Amino acid sequence: MKYCSECGHKVTHRIPEMDDRLRFVCDHCGIIHYQNPKLVVGTVPVWEGKVLLCTRAIEPQYGLWTLPAGFLENGETTLAGAERETYEEAGALVKNSRLYRLFDIPFIDQVYLFYLADLSEKRFSPGCESLEVQLFEESEIPWQELAFPVIHDVLKEYFSDREKGVFPVRTGLPVYRPLNRKKS
Repeated sequence: MKYCSECGHKVTHRIPEMDDRLRFVCDHCGIIHYQNPKLVVGTVPVWEGKVLLCTRAIEPQYGLWTLPAGFLENGETTLAGAERETYEEAGALVKNSRLYRLFDIPFIDQVYLFYLADLSEKRFSPGCESLEVQLFEESEIPWQELAFPVIHDVLKEYFSDREKGVFPVRTGLPVYRPLNRKKS
């Protein structure tokens, strides 16, 4: 950040009085520009035990499979954002949504929230950010073609929890592992 979004003057990178970390500060108008993590919200949409996945039509990870998710908008609850993203990316309406997984990812300044949800009906289609949308049994999941490690983690946890018939709210860091990609 070089300029203040309030007054247009140059900002300095310093620790403000009564703070404990570097911030961008405008010495002209006094505004402290806080930079906070982005919230990514989505669902694990399920129909008769199958999970709905989308292939990404955008970068990063164009052409790889993911759960419908995206950035939370201002003025939205996390649940409303997750349901909106599911509709935008997969053309799917969900019901019975309940918080399922929270991932803290401090090294990229993001927090992911996934809701476990039932599809309202077996109707879905790719949105503008998806190439394809499809239901998968556990054995059909394209594990080597998943876009992000968090998607791998939440799917593994879902299928493990489904076996037990218990779906606790899970929190914590993702289990990082490089995903092996098929060579084109």
